[in-house]
Amino acid sequence: MQNAIVTLDKATIINEKNVIFSEINFNVEIGEFVFLIGKTGSGKSSLLKVLYGDLPLSNGHGAIVGHDLKQLKDRNIPLLRRKLGVVFQDFKLLPDRTIFDNLEFVLKATGWKEKSKIKDRVNEVLKLVNVPADTNKFPFELSGGEQQRVAIARALLNHPELIIADEPTGNLDPETSQEIMQLFRKLHTEGISVIMATHDYNMIMKFPGKIFQCDNGKLNEVVAKK
Repeated sequence: MQNAIVTLDKATIINEKNVIFSEINFNVEIGEFVFLIGKTGSGKSSLLKVLYGDLPLSNGHGAIVGHDLKQLKDRNIPLLRRKLGVVFQDFKLLPDRTIFDNLEFVLKATGWKEKSKIKDRVNEVLKLVNVPADTNKFPFELSGGEQQRVAIARALLNHPELIIADEPTGNLDPETSQEIMQLFRKLHTEGISVIMATHDYNMIMKFPGKIFQCDNGKLNEVVAKK
């Protein structure tokens, strides 16, 4: 598909010898906002792990942001990750580093060398997600919502074409969840494609997008009820 940013064709996904999905098809067009829904253990995270290169595609064909998932070698995963932003439920910030150091670490790991450019980009993404200016704070000094905003800022550092978010509001209260969803929606309107796994059906009703349900090894598109 010419306008697809993600394509899975007759894909089989196996995690720890368990067949999670068998011969599924999944397409995401450039500019779409896609929800993955399903019960805990239905395979949402395994599917996302294949997309960002943490789990190999066992069978079938797959492509994401121009990378062939079946041919993906370990050495190419950093190149893939530069085009993706990944956001997790538990933030995955480095606890012993300040906000600034967390973001600087990612830029240096992806080839940024000039200190002034690194500083400018860190400040730019933090402003984008509305994080307070004190970048010397450590993650434990921030609320859950602030930590998730920093995690989203980290995902934006390399101007990703696509953000993959795995239960990004799972550890947050309803009000903060709403704010984080508004932020994802804003990023989407600015041209970033989004794939988000969630079990929060209220969010899906409030923030409509294309919906795929993971259930018993199958992946089916569903139409949201009004």
